[in-house]
Amino acid sequence: MTETAADRDLTPDAVPDPLEPLPLLRRELHTGPLGLSSREAERRLAVYGPNEVRRTARTSMPRELLRQLVHPLALLLWAAAALAFFADIAVLGWAIVAVVLVNAAFALVQEQQAEKAVETLARYLPAQAHVIRDGQPQQVPARDLVPGDLLALDEGDRIPADARLTEGGIEADLSMLTGESTPVERLAGPGLRDVTLLQEPNLVFSGTTATEGQARAIVFATGDHTELGRIAALSQRTRREPSPLERQVKKVAWLIAAVAVALGAVFLVAGVAVGLPLTDSLMFAIGLLVANVPEGLLPTITLALAVGVRVLARQGAVIKRLSAVETLGCTNVICTDKTGTLTRNRMHLHSVWTPQDGTATGPAAAPLVRDAALCTTVARENDGTLLGDPTEIALVEGAAEHAVPIDPVGRDADRRALFRFDPRLRRMSVTQTTADGRSSVIVKGAPEAVLPLLAAGEPALEAQGAAADLAKDGIRVLAVAVRAWPPGVEPPAQRRQAEQNLHLLGLVGLYDPPRPEVAAAVRRCHEAGLTVHVVTGDNGATAAAVARSVGIGVPNLRVVAQSEAIDDHELDHILRQEDTEIVFARSSPETKLKVADALRAHGQIVAMTGDGVNDAPALHRAHIGVAMGRSGTDVAREASTLVLTDDNFATIVTAIESGRRVYDNVRKFIVYIFAHLTPEVVPFVVFALSAGTVPLPLTVLQILAIDLGTETLPALALGRERAEPGIMSRPPRPSSQGVINKDMLVRSWGRLGSVSAVLVMTGFFYVLWRAGWQPGDPTGPGTPLHHAYLTATTATFAGIVTCQVGTAVAARTDHAALRDIGFFSNPLLLAGIGFELAFTAALVYAPPLQNLFGTAALPLDVVLLIAAFPPVVWGTDEVRRWARRRRL
Repeated sequence: MTETAADRDLTPDAVPDPLEPLPLLRRELHTGPLGLSSREAERRLAVYGPNEVRRTARTSMPRELLRQLVHPLALLLWAAAALAFFADIAVLGWAIVAVVLVNAAFALVQEQQAEKAVETLARYLPAQAHVIRDGQPQQVPARDLVPGDLLALDEGDRIPADARLTEGGIEADLSMLTGESTPVERLAGPGLRDVTLLQEPNLVFSGTTATEGQARAIVFATGDHTELGRIAALSQRTRREPSPLERQVKKVAWLIAAVAVALGAVFLVAGVAVGLPLTDSLMFAIGLLVANVPEGLLPTITLALAVGVRVLARQGAVIKRLSAVETLGCTNVICTDKTGTLTRNRMHLHSVWTPQDGTATGPAAAPLVRDAALCTTVARENDGTLLGDPTEIALVEGAAEHAVPIDPVGRDADRRALFRFDPRLRRMSVTQTTADGRSSVIVKGAPEAVLPLLAAGEPALEAQGAAADLAKDGIRVLAVAVRAWPPGVEPPAQRRQAEQNLHLLGLVGLYDPPRPEVAAAVRRCHEAGLTVHVVTGDNGATAAAVARSVGIGVPNLRVVAQSEAIDDHELDHILRQEDTEIVFARSSPETKLKVADALRAHGQIVAMTGDGVNDAPALHRAHIGVAMGRSGTDVAREASTLVLTDDNFATIVTAIESGRRVYDNVRKFIVYIFAHLTPEVVPFVVFALSAGTVPLPLTVLQILAIDLGTETLPALALGRERAEPGIMSRPPRPSSQGVINKDMLVRSWGRLGSVSAVLVMTGFFYVLWRAGWQPGDPTGPGTPLHHAYLTATTATFAGIVTCQVGTAVAARTDHAALRDIGFFSNPLLLAGIGFELAFTAALVYAPPLQNLFGTAALPLDVVLLIAAFPPVVWGTDEVRRWARRRRL
């Protein structure tokens, strides 16, 4: 029956050539018409391993948690907590530890939304497979299949491994591999050497489905050696890299850490040198560390990005990774598929050509459209919906529009023979009988496949010219021809004899129109400095016509007709051409991955669309992988960072605009947060430089109340600011541009921070001096000035909060005046300001909180003084922006 493993050398990594002659393939796999023996199958299973898509590595939860806990900002806070415990300030130490853990939890939750594309791929494999073993049909677990097994395939079966058909034929749904929804016919027979493996007419692939027919097939690849396994391997080799924002925040964190540690060390030594007690010096060092670390930065960025995610979800774009919102803002290249993204993915009958009338709409068009619709296998469901190939559905609907409707049930009743579409012949044909008993063969297919079969004297050359003219406009052209027999004469039963000496009825042109909103979206892309390439498995001429119709390729469009054959050198040369957009036609999974890699190597930020399993590696590799929510596969959705619920290209552009707005808003609230570091540090500097003659104007717990309590909601509200005018009229920002730059630091630490520091220290000294304090006077517990000191530190704390209000209003715009955007245009910010003022009032006037934070009630004159701080802070920045606009 079969040879055993002992009779030959099994090599599990070697995959036989599935296209070699079937006798040779059987000989190489050592199997025959009776299949393998059960014992041989067990031996091969031990050699080849289970038929599974395996994941090579998993991310460790403890490792991810550790990574979050050693973030630069976290390390700085750990140091501050350790100093607090050393100085016997346990409450402060535990508060800082809580801040670290909250930040780590935020980040960890997002990281654990990792892609699960490989696990999703595994779900495509069926649980059971029908095989012939020991000469008998059997049902075995799909994971136990081995090369050489003989499969029995039936309608509705999920194909469990890559196999070569040995007898029979099926229609297979390969959409999860190719992204094309049209089922294709797979028949036992010789292979074609000039097409890709997925186009071979005698091969079926793991994870695809047999939608119709019966066949037997010999397995030639299992597990990781299948097409499904190869795609899984590509997906696992293309790891996600940190987004620009993640890299920049970490870089800034190291900068802040270095500054904070340096300042703490310098002033710790200085404090001891000027005679401060060690406990006071440690308190001072802790204060500098805590004041320099923007504890609210990471959670505020996370919350702001989360808000952006929710807004995009309402607009039809589901973001799976928060940092991707910011990455969208610097995207400068979009690689888009054609079908369903640029187009509606709905064919319709666009044009008709007949030899008599040329482009026809009159009586000559009716027989052509009717016979084209008869040569279909479309079915009608109970609710009237047509079910079948989109091209054939378009023909049936077109017949109804031409007043020659076709009833699928009546069509099938009059049918005598059906020769299904053959990808090698590129045509199909049917034999139909009319009411008068006459029979005719109707042939429908590609013009180059049908026109050579015409009888002598038929206008073949004229039809070829008409077909070429239609194809230039992106129209799919089919030729329709017939051959009639006299009543009582049966047409030949053999296909070759039936499809001869045909009479040409004409040509039908089918068109999948672009989505109406795509042209405007492409125009917005060009205005925003984005380049749009089309990467598709479709024909180059068709894809180019669609691209031109929506404005892609302005001013130059280049078509790579066979993108699979392009090498890296040529690809680099093409991508370096300026003002050129490209159609990559006949692309494969490796092609999309190659294009993504090349664009990344050129420093581009890439968004790439995809819907099939074969797109998963490229979706992983692109900065923004965009999957289709309606037509896409689960694998593509898992591998992507952005899912379009409406499958619409225009939604990508909306997402990019939102990404730019979010990035601008992140910069706004960073200015807002950083502006408070200066007034938080200056009190400690004054304390140290005065050698303690000036009491500490601010406590560490009050700093934490500011950084984690009062500033969070206004910062988050700044993340909801509307986009400034002209946001999509400027070019994409370079990915190397830091989210924090010199101008921002000068504005926040320098101008806004310095003004705030002067104001809050004025409030502090005003309260002390009005109580009769002189430098060096004791202010500790039990002294006459202790209550005045508590009131003064409370004035410092409340003064920083009111300065926050002015900073929040100033940070709403970087260029425009406040009157241009409107004071009341961000109600969330007004609510956030109301909350921080109420929170501050509670800390100042509620006795339990007074005891915890060391505050005291403020008298009316002090309240009126700090109430003047917001317009002063905002006014100085308004003057700066006015001067800047005048210079421009």
